Amino acid sequence: MQPLISLIDVSKIYESGDIAVHALDRVTLDVGENEYVAIMGPSGSGKSTLMHIIGCLDVPTEGDYYLAGEAVSDMTGYELARIRNERIGFVFQSFNLLPRASILRNVELPLVYSGTPRRERRALALEALAQVGIKDRYRRRPNEFSGGQRQRIAIARALVNKPNLILADEPTGNLDTATGQEIMALFERLHSEGNTLIVVTHDPTIAAMAKRVIRLCDGRVVES
Repeated sequence: MQPLISLIDVSKIYESGDIAVHALDRVTLDVGENEYVAIMGPSGSGKSTLMHIIGCLDVPTEGDYYLAGEAVSDMTGYELARIRNERIGFVFQSFNLLPRASILRNVELPLVYSGTPRRERRALALEALAQVGIKDRYRRRPNEFSGGQRQRIAIARALVNKPNLILADEPTGNLDTATGQEIMALFERLHSEGNTLIVVTHDPTIAAMAKRVIRLCDGRVVES
């Protein structure tokens, strides 16, 4: 079976004056459909760069990246934006919610960008909020919710376009231990429902909930 994600000798090099910084150095890895993967490594190991490339927020300097069989590394900026909107859901440590918009509007945003009609947007956003247990308060604004509830709203936004892939960058970093465990239990449920999850974390307890751990050091995969 073709993997959902396939990186082949992927490198990302940043130029800083006369110095070339290898954020990723010839990374090769596959992630299959419905895998639950944690990416770990010390600060500066390349975790965020790898997440950005997998999420089509950046492109490799060298090497090839295929998402569901499509050659992402050859795509234009417009094509990358389309892939991000249609196939990938993002969950960030800082939630990235619009403070003055209702949570329904926040969850609808990916569908607004894709041109989904208003009535369909609303139905899909309410469905996503129901998945995370916050459907009944959809008119409220983010600041009326706790940190854990705001992360649930962010997860609903990630789910609303029914993506192939959910990427989470330190999703429990701003939460207390008990709330973080609730969020990870929600991720476990999403995985059991067929979603592919990749979580970047420095926390071994969070990583232990994944079915596979990829460790980076100095831009290279040292364990998978």
